[in-house]
Amino acid sequence: MPYRLKPLWKWPAAVVLCACSALPAFSQVIRCTDAKTGQVTYTDGKCATGAAAHEVEAKRTAEEIEQERRSAERALELKQQRQQAESAAASAQSQREVEQERLRAARAAAAAPLPKDYASSPECAKSRRNLELVSTGLSRSNYDQEMRIEAAQRQMDLDCLGPQGYAELERARAAQPRVVVTPQRRPVYPTPAPVPQQPYLTTCSNFHCIDNTGARYPRSGPGQFPGNGGVCKSKGGQAPC
Repeated sequence: MPYRLKPLWKWPAAVVLCACSALPAFSQVIRCTDAKTGQVTYTDGKCATGAAAHEVEAKRTAEEIEQERRSAERALELKQQRQQAESAAASAQSQREVEQERLRAARAAAAAPLPKDYASSPECAKSRRNLELVSTGLSRSNYDQEMRIEAAQRQMDLDCLGPQGYAELERARAAQPRVVVTPQRRPVYPTPAPVPQQPYLTTCSNFHCIDNTGARYPRSGPGQFPGNGGVCKSKGGQAPC
């Protein structure tokens, strides 16, 4: 039966190997071209009537086929060896790059300065003492004292935590809700007006008397004098109060 067939030189090595092992010892390939339609078919026998025949693959002996099979096996083996070598080389190159990157990172880490221990620094100890002095030196709780304590606390945070730690602490403080306590105001009551007192005599001498306002009253002659129980009247002579 006619069938379409590519030339063997266009086939992959594995396909050639299988094809060569399956072909008979004297196989050949004939290309048949239909004179009317131009359709091309391939066969290992004769072309149909009216079709132009062209030998694509000549007849080969069993030795030639075996030689071609061996060549295809060798080509496939060489290709596999080449792929394995390329894969091993790529893996080795990747491993070398990883090792070089690790060495570069180790050198950079060794050359980098050690982080500063801010908690053990003299500045931190000084800020701690200053905060203790500010907290214990002021006894009255007022706005100025609270501001001084807050400033001393922030300075200690900066000196003991460092710039990065202090920035993180400030962000945490900013995220917290701020609570403001408003002091209660005491009610202011109006001062009552002083009640006017009635004048009354406080001291008397032989000639006059003095009341609580400092007014003087003569003791001789008619007149009225303020007394403890009201107003006393003089009938002349000595005041009766």
